[in-house]
Order: sequence, then C-alpha cells, then structure tokens
Amino acid sequence: MFKVNIKRTLLDSIIIIATFLIDRISKIYILKIAELENTVDIYLTPYLNFYLIWNKGIAFGLFSFEDSFIYQLISLVIFIISIVLVVMIVKSDGFKKYSMILILGGAIGNLFDRIYYSAVPDFIDLHFQGFHWFVFNVADIFITFGVICLILDELFIKKKYETN
Repeated sequence: MFKVNIKRTLLDSIIIIATFLIDRISKIYILKIAELENTVDIYLTPYLNFYLIWNKGIAFGLFSFEDSFIYQLISLVIFIISIVLVVMIVKSDGFKKYSMILILGGAIGNLFDRIYYSAVPDFIDLHFQGFHWFVFNVADIFITFGVICLILDELFIKKKYETN
C-alpha cells in the first residue's frame, strides 16, 4: 500500500515538474529573443503572434496594479491557493486529480516569474479579424485546460457516477 502511494506521488511530482519546465523553457526562449532583438513581435500565422508583454496582474492581465502592496498581496494569495491545491491533490484521484496537477504546475510557473522577475512574461497573442484575445503564456494554457477539465468533471463525470 505504501509503495503505491510513493509511486503515485512520484508520478504526480514528475507531471508538476514537467509542466513547470515546459513553461520555463518557453519563457526563457522568448526572453532570449527579446534580449537579442530588444523586442518580441513575431508574426507566425494570420491568427497567432508572439508578442512579449510583462503582466503584473493575474491570469490574462486581470487586476494589474502599479501598487507593489497589491502585487505582493496577489502573489501571496496565489501562493496560498497553490498550497490548497497540493492538499486537494493529495486527497483526490483520477481525472480531477490530474486536472488540479495541471493547474498547480501552471500556477507554480507563474508564481516563479512573479518572484523572480516581479512580473509574468506573456507572449502568445491569438487574434481573429482584428479581435485580439488577452496575451498569455504556456502556464496559462495549463491552468485554463485544468480548470476546463475540472468543470467537465463536475458536469459530466460526477453526474455519471451519481446516476449509477
């Protein structure tokens, strides 16, 4: 029984670390381009650009403030939410658990940037016919995908077990 828990914890940790590393590598790559070119404004397709901005808010630039106290307060809240996620991951299993693992990996990636750079580098710019979505990064993709999976779990998977 104990070995199973160690194996599960090891697998969970590997997924969290891999999520964090994928995010870090993408950001390091973009920041190296910015360092060499003094800017990042790369046209990839008619719908996708890489355009570097520094986000001091939370996901998608929401709640961006110049006040350092509010920035630090938001960072503290993100840290506390990350701890709560760890506890929830330990207590859960299956699809829900791995959804939260993706959220945690992305949250750790963005929290690292908030501490190291005092802002989060966002660079993925999706757009269609003049409408631009918020500029985001790979960690935001993991967080968003994890949240969507949690919603799907609540709507469909949980209901399936309740009806049986």
